[in-house]
Amino acid sequence: MGSLGTRPVVGTMIGDPAGIGPQVAVKALASGQVHEVSVPVLVGSSAAVERAIDMTGVKARVRAMKSLETPSDDPGVIDVIDTGALPAGVLPLGEDTEAAGHASAQWLDELDALARDGSFAATIMGPISTGSLKMAGKLDKVISPTPGESYLVLLTGPLRVAHLTDHMSLRQVIDVISADLVAKAIGQVNDAMRSWGIAKPRIAVAGLNPHAMGDEERLAIAPGVEGAKAMGIAVEGPVAPDSVFRQCIEGRYDMVLAMFHDQGHIAVKTWGFSGNCVIMMGPPYLHMSVAHGTAYDIVGSGIADAAMMLSAMRTCGRLASGQGFELQGEAK
Repeated sequence: MGSLGTRPVVGTMIGDPAGIGPQVAVKALASGQVHEVSVPVLVGSSAAVERAIDMTGVKARVRAMKSLETPSDDPGVIDVIDTGALPAGVLPLGEDTEAAGHASAQWLDELDALARDGSFAATIMGPISTGSLKMAGKLDKVISPTPGESYLVLLTGPLRVAHLTDHMSLRQVIDVISADLVAKAIGQVNDAMRSWGIAKPRIAVAGLNPHAMGDEERLAIAPGVEGAKAMGIAVEGPVAPDSVFRQCIEGRYDMVLAMFHDQGHIAVKTWGFSGNCVIMMGPPYLHMSVAHGTAYDIVGSGIADAAMMLSAMRTCGRLASGQGFELQGEAK
C-alpha cells in the first residue's frame, strides 16, 4: 500500500496505553490537519483509543482492524490495528505494568513489519514507558542512537538538529569523534534530507569547544567536513557552537550536526519546546517520535498538549512524500 493517492499511509503506535499517548494521538487526528498530508492509521489497543476519545471529548469513532485494510481516510473515523496484544480489560492508567510493556513491544514490532513490507510509508512511535518495557524485558525494542549507524534529529520550527552522539559522557564523546565518523554522519544526514525533498541541503557542523577552537576541531571535525565537501555536499564547519544554532534559525542552514546530546537539546528546548518532534535516522524508512514521555501525572485529565504529536504526524506525512520541512505559518 504505502500511499493513498498522493498522500502516504503513516502508521502511529499509540505509546504506552497507561500514558497520554492515545489522548494526544486522537487530539492530533481531530484537528483535521493530519489528513491534509497523510493517511493516518494507529497501531495499538482500540479500547485505549476509545477511552482516549471519551476523556478528550473528540468527535470520532474507532474502526478496529486485526490487520491493515484499506484505510477509511475519513477524519471522523480513527483506524486502529489491534491484534489483541493488550486485553481490553487490562487498561490501568498512570502506572507501569508488565502487560503494557509486552503490548508496547508487540506494537513496535508490528509497526516495523508494516513499514518494512511497504504497507506504511513511514512510522511514528507514541510516548512509551521505559519502566513498562523493562518490566517486560523488552527495552531492546526501542531504537537507541549509535554513532555511525543511527542518529537522533530534533525539529522545532526552523531549527533542526542532528546529534552525532546521544547519551554519552563528554569524556566518551571526545574519544569517539573522528574525521571518518563526522564525514559519514554528514553524508547520512545529507542523503536523508534529499529523500525528504530538500534538493540541496545546507548543513552546518557545530564545533565541540568554545569558538570551535581545539584539538578536536583541528584533528577530527574539520577533516571530516572537508571529506564531506569532497563528496559534493554543501556543508560548513566547524562553526562556533555559541552561534551556529541561531544561524540555522535565521535560515542560513537547513540542519545542524551537533557533537553531543545537550549541545543540541538545550538549543532546541530553549528555542521552542512545545511542538517539537523527533526523527530517528537509522531504520530503512522514516521513523519519528515525540519529545515527551507518558506524563502519568496528568493522564486521565484530558488536558495533555497534542502539539508535539500533531507536529510529528504532519512532518512525517510531508517528509514521507518528499515535500520537505513545513515552513512556519504553513500549517492551518
